[in-house]
Amino acid sequence: MSIQPIETMRKIPRQARARQTIATIFEATAQLLRQAGEAGLTTNRVAERAGVSIGTLYQYFPSMDAVLLAMITAERERVIARQQALIDAAIREDTAPREVIRLFIRSLIESFGMAQHLHRPLLKRAWRLDHMPQVMEATQQMALRIREGMAARAHPDYPPPGDAALFAATRAVLGAIRAAVHEDSALLGTAEFEDALVALSDALLRQDYPAPHSTVTDFAKFRG
Repeated sequence: MSIQPIETMRKIPRQARARQTIATIFEATAQLLRQAGEAGLTTNRVAERAGVSIGTLYQYFPSMDAVLLAMITAERERVIARQQALIDAAIREDTAPREVIRLFIRSLIESFGMAQHLHRPLLKRAWRLDHMPQVMEATQQMALRIREGMAARAHPDYPPPGDAALFAATRAVLGAIRAAVHEDSALLGTAEFEDALVALSDALLRQDYPAPHSTVTDFAKFRG
């Protein structure tokens, strides 16, 4: 069965009032997810809870899936901005690379494994949408930021990783968090889980083995 694409936002809110409307729709969606679960989530119920007309909701979102995808995308953008801030601080403050790796992983666990404001039903939906182009692009951006940050940091033990090492490290970490969310694992939020992901990433990114010679920078080639 082919995967059907989700149509994204119809209109980008540019005025403060429009942005507040979007925020209200997002909050109403989160409340309904918490109270009724994904099965009870409809555009009509969200519009009613948000105090807007269904026509207003449809001005911005063609479907309930589009609302959820927009919420997930907004959180991913916040994570990317947070990670860029971590890279900038690491360069300024000469932070040890392994500590930066830990902070990266902690931000991913907190945002996509345990975030209170997204709620677990939305987290699970987010991970079911990880095939969407927007989500894959965000993952690729994260990988590129890691490589650029390591190049700027110029630590002798952590040269910019090759394509295979970078792909394996980022997808392994995200895959482990994804599995923990879907399995409602008690490991989420534990030091042991964080330590394991840090050790895994460190082993790949430190490159104590011959680095691959590929010059390919399009991570999409590894999707297959």
